[in-house]
Amino acid sequence: MPELPEVETVRRGLAPTFQGALIEKVDQNRPDLRFPFPEKFTQRLTGKRLSALSRRSKYLLGDIEGGEVLVMHLGMSGAFRIEEDDITKAPGNFAHARSKDTKHDHVVFHLACPDGRHARIHYNDPRRFGFMTLIPRADLASHALFKDIGIEPLGNELDGGRISELFGGKKAPLKAALLDQKLIAGLGNIYVCEALWRSGLSPTRAAGTIAGKNGRPTRRTSELAGHIRDTLNEAIEAGGSSLRDHTQADGTLGYFQHSFAVYGREGETCRKAGCGTAIKRIVQSNRSTFYCPSCQR
Repeated sequence: MPELPEVETVRRGLAPTFQGALIEKVDQNRPDLRFPFPEKFTQRLTGKRLSALSRRSKYLLGDIEGGEVLVMHLGMSGAFRIEEDDITKAPGNFAHARSKDTKHDHVVFHLACPDGRHARIHYNDPRRFGFMTLIPRADLASHALFKDIGIEPLGNELDGGRISELFGGKKAPLKAALLDQKLIAGLGNIYVCEALWRSGLSPTRAAGTIAGKNGRPTRRTSELAGHIRDTLNEAIEAGGSSLRDHTQADGTLGYFQHSFAVYGREGETCRKAGCGTAIKRIVQSNRSTFYCPSCQR
């Protein structure tokens, strides 16, 4: 499933075409994806302008003229393809093959862009684990999808003090706490492994052991907050890791996966200067965890 950098990369790829465009028509080619489409889905979008395209956690949010928000989740294999006039921005040289079968184009948005271009955005999803819905903007924060989502990791809200507040007294493993979407939104398995390696923190230690008393920051929580932001931002700038079924909206390949320090490198040498220890893989909550047993304590 795409992680936060991949979703943000897709948002940036879609924004120049989708943001500000008039939705002239919507083709809905099946009644459901992971969930049924909302009632009168195409009618509620047709003739409306998408004023802004943002992200919350791993969700894409399109503000629609009239007060509703188009909520889109990529699931396991969802991807967008942009066609502008006679130009197709299609999947290219990816780490793993993408579906090019148009029978999996479940939704197509026909757009009139502010600069006079006409475009089509295709949503392709072979596994159909993604979904789309419409939610009134006024109800978004209290909606079941969003009411329990934690803080965003890229903003100023995430710092050493906030991590101490969130993790104080928690006996859960540090990696599990970082993956808890009710605490911090959008962090996934890959980038948590990478941020923990950069921070020199073991994924198995109790989360509360790095927290300061009464929510005070510690060296460990402050460094972890910084490494989380840096890891995510570097992945976004590299275009996302493009692992498995992920693709950018414009079909270009991100190369962040080639700089992974621990993820997927079981048995290989730790990249920290002077270490030389083999990267170890363990399973936590049915997910693979990669770490250096010497550098991470």
